[in-house]
Amino acid sequence: MITEAPSADELRQHMADHLVRTGSIRSKPWRAAFLSVPRHAFVPDFTVRSQGSLHRYSQGDPAWLAAAYQDVSLLTQFDQDGTATSSSTQPSLMAQMLEALDVRDGDIVLEIGAGTGYNAALLSHRLGPDHVVTVDVDPELVAAAKTRLRSAGYEPTLVAGDGMAGYPERAPYDRLLATCGVGRIPTPWRDQLRPGGVIVANIGCGIVRLMVQDDHSAGGRFLHGLATFMTARPTPDTVGTTAGRLVQPLLTWSGETREITLPAVPDAPGAQFLTSLLHPRINDFAVVDDEGRQIRCLFDPASSSWARITMTGAGVMTARLDHGGPRDLWAEREPLLTQWRDAGRPGHERYGLTVASDGAHTLWLDEPDGVSWRLPRRRIGAPRGTAAVSR
Repeated sequence: MITEAPSADELRQHMADHLVRTGSIRSKPWRAAFLSVPRHAFVPDFTVRSQGSLHRYSQGDPAWLAAAYQDVSLLTQFDQDGTATSSSTQPSLMAQMLEALDVRDGDIVLEIGAGTGYNAALLSHRLGPDHVVTVDVDPELVAAAKTRLRSAGYEPTLVAGDGMAGYPERAPYDRLLATCGVGRIPTPWRDQLRPGGVIVANIGCGIVRLMVQDDHSAGGRFLHGLATFMTARPTPDTVGTTAGRLVQPLLTWSGETREITLPAVPDAPGAQFLTSLLHPRINDFAVVDDEGRQIRCLFDPASSSWARITMTGAGVMTARLDHGGPRDLWAEREPLLTQWRDAGRPGHERYGLTVASDGAHTLWLDEPDGVSWRLPRRRIGAPRGTAAVSR
């Protein structure tokens, strides 16, 4: 018996129903947008990462259409080292962030990161293309997104430029949505939003929703989901330092050595959340050596500081720390992780972030005036950065 493959309309209906069932979509306007905008039109070819392997799909592949409507991120561009530099975000995460924007009719939205153009199409369907401005550092991505958007019937403003600078020509905005990862919320984003405006952005491995105040400070809580977007690039040809190129050096470098006791398992979601906020630009990965021991490796590209944490105790949180460079990366992390352990290992949804008018970032637990941590301001070449704790 031959069964016809589902059509694009049927696949889109199935995806939208799934997003409603899982609570990612909570309102009728966004359901209508996901039902109407054809995701497949924005991803003529893409790669899906599954169980550690990559599978590429392109038009003409019988599985391409169905794969385009999976609730997964679709990788659409890679740099010369094979590192993904653009994607179509997982629809459930995209829907959660769009819902968190809490847009109203007439709002003007600045989107940072054009990607394929699919997210801009969803925003354009909801608000009208005249109310959507999208900025991306890569002119080729912008040109391709513009073509696909026009073919789908949407013509928002697309700009090739540094998204960290926003787009002052159309300011002030009511909402800002960043579909790229940042270490700190850039000042221009806050300055270009109206008081009462909302920023939804990926910082570290958390998604934060901030409301801008009259003095252009901002504050709010982290959403329930954890996610890591591709890091914002200062130029189209920026190539990051990948873990693959660091493994061998970090396993062989010699430096200062001491025994340490870990306050938390480094792979615990809460620990990863906190360290990603403290050290947003640090390469952080784990490997297993020939003896089966887990080794945590840290590397700071700005200062060439590094740390290697080798587990030494069976069932005990003891480890050997080898490190070098001007920054002691583990000494910077340990106080924050100890505070988290002593607080009962709270979930990341209990945390919030305040960005002062001068750009200072403060992480807090439960309430802004409760236990808080001043996050370091990272500057290229800065020798050290620590989180100051206040109560």
